[in-house]
Amino acid sequence: MTTTDQKYQSLTKLAAGDFQAFLYDCDGTLADNMGAHKKTYVRVASEEGVVIDANLIDELAGFPVVKVVEEINRRYNSSFDPAAFAKQREQIFFDEYIEQTQPIEYVVNHLKAHAGKVKIGIVSGGVRETVEKTLSVLGIADLPDTLVCAGETPHGKPSPDPFLLAAEKLGVAPEHCLVFEDGDPGTKAAEAAGMKWIRIDKV
Repeated sequence: MTTTDQKYQSLTKLAAGDFQAFLYDCDGTLADNMGAHKKTYVRVASEEGVVIDANLIDELAGFPVVKVVEEINRRYNSSFDPAAFAKQREQIFFDEYIEQTQPIEYVVNHLKAHAGKVKIGIVSGGVRETVEKTLSVLGIADLPDTLVCAGETPHGKPSPDPFLLAAEKLGVAPEHCLVFEDGDPGTKAAEAAGMKWIRIDKV
C-alpha cells in the first residue's frame, strides 16, 4: 500500500521545476469531500423525484454548481432552476457536512511545505464562502496568496478564465504556474490556460 509519505514524495518529484506559483483546486484535491458533495446533489434532486447517478458529479468535478445542474437537466430531462438548486445544495453542504471535511493529506502537506516559497492560489468551482470555510477546517486558510471561486470570472472550468485570473492576481505568467486538479474540467482548463498540471488521486 502506498503511504501518505510516499505519495507526498512522488508529488514533490512531479512538481519539481521552475514554477513560481502552485494553483490548487479545493474539493477532491485538497479536501476529501466529494462523497459529501455527491450526497447533497442526490438529495436535492430526489426531493423533486429525480434520481441521479452520483458518478455524474465525479465526471463534472470542477464545474460550478449551476453548470452541474444545467447538465443534470440536460441528461435527466429535468427542469431544476440552477440558481435555486445550487443555493439549496450549498446550504445543506455547509450546514451538515463541511465541519466533517478531511484533508487529502499528501496534497495539503505539499501546499504547506511550499507556502512562502512559491505563490499559492486556490482555484475552485465552489462559492467563496464555502471554499474559505473548507480551507479553515483544513487548517490552511491563511496560506493561499489568492483565491478564485465560482462566479468570479466570465466562465468557469473547463474555461481557462479562473486559472488565468489567479495567475494575473499573483503576478505570475501562466507558463510558470503548476496546477493540481482531480477533475477533467480542471485539467482541461489548465491546458487551455497554457499551464502544466498534475492529476490528483486521493486513493
